Amino acid sequence: MAIIKAFNALRPIPEAAEKVASVPYDVISVPEARDLAKGNPQSFLHVIRPEIDLKVGISEYDDAVYSKGAENLQHFASGEYSLQETEAALYAYRLRMDEHEQIGIYGLVSVDEYERGAILKHENIRPPKVADRTRHILEQSAHAEPVYLVFKDDKSVIELMDACTKKEPLYDFIAEDEIQHTVWKFSAPDLLIEAFSNVHPLYIADGHHRCAAASKVWNDQKKPGSDFFPAVCFPVSSTRILPYNRIIRVKDVGKLLKDIDSIGALDRVTRQASPSTQGKISLYAEGTWHMVTLPPSNRRGTADQLDVARLGEFILEPFLGITDQRTDPNITFVGGIRGTDELVQRVDASSGMVAFSMYATSMNQLLDVSDAHELMPPKSTWFEPKLRSGLLIHLFGE
Repeated sequence: MAIIKAFNALRPIPEAAEKVASVPYDVISVPEARDLAKGNPQSFLHVIRPEIDLKVGISEYDDAVYSKGAENLQHFASGEYSLQETEAALYAYRLRMDEHEQIGIYGLVSVDEYERGAILKHENIRPPKVADRTRHILEQSAHAEPVYLVFKDDKSVIELMDACTKKEPLYDFIAEDEIQHTVWKFSAPDLLIEAFSNVHPLYIADGHHRCAAASKVWNDQKKPGSDFFPAVCFPVSSTRILPYNRIIRVKDVGKLLKDIDSIGALDRVTRQASPSTQGKISLYAEGTWHMVTLPPSNRRGTADQLDVARLGEFILEPFLGITDQRTDPNITFVGGIRGTDELVQRVDASSGMVAFSMYATSMNQLLDVSDAHELMPPKSTWFEPKLRSGLLIHLFGE
């Protein structure tokens, strides 16, 4: 059984939604956030990336950052371009990107279900990031951004979502990245809550640190209402994963290529920048693309069969001494939405660099790893399109 709960959202007035809505805090750097919010005081980046309103170079963990975020949220809540719902509601949220479309349910999910494993994870978390998000939540007395969850398709739930989208939307706009965001309010949330109770389990797609932070907030302070946190829940069949590519600094590019060739994995003649199937990786080095065919894993875990894990097992660990992709300073991760041209540009701009263009992890692989209660290597999935922050905020506390 999965719980979805209606809530009294703080939200922008329709006329301001496009200016308020922002990309999530964790997909852009501080300089990028400053550029995106420049000239737009309504941008929700002022709440989720409040360091952009402080001196350049300030630590994101500085006390002033957290207090500024709370101040900016209060300014938004009391301003003329926001409103507070007087009745609890659930919402349908549609994302359109080119020919791709997905519709999910925007509501609250349970900390208890997360802690009991009814909301399954697939990635490890970094304690400093959890501590950072925890403090933002506590300072603001709000869950300012939703997590992205998926569930195995349920006919009754999908029919109710589709029926909701036939009404007039609350919001409908195309963001600067040309992704269309549309939000509707369910007129009969009880029907959806009942249908959703047949869903089990929920899977975290994106937002592991926000889930962990919500759990810590509830367990540390037990503020009324903080035992639930916002999420958008999408049917598995509608979601899309892009590759998460790697750029790696190496001491000797030529030696690395010879090492890979020595295990019979390197094809020197390909010009293919993106692999066409699982088990293959495109490698860019010294102005040339190569194809790498990964051997089957010698390890038994479900997650060990992923391409990102096999890259570590057969290349990064034995040839480069990289045993922890999460913390190694020589690795830079590049979301697949940025394309392979960016890999080429970055590698060509600096000596001693190689890029690995990955084949995307599938939704079935994500579910299999989660069901096995295993963890994927870091940066195994890049979900696209991304949710916007600032459309529906959950306030809690006295």
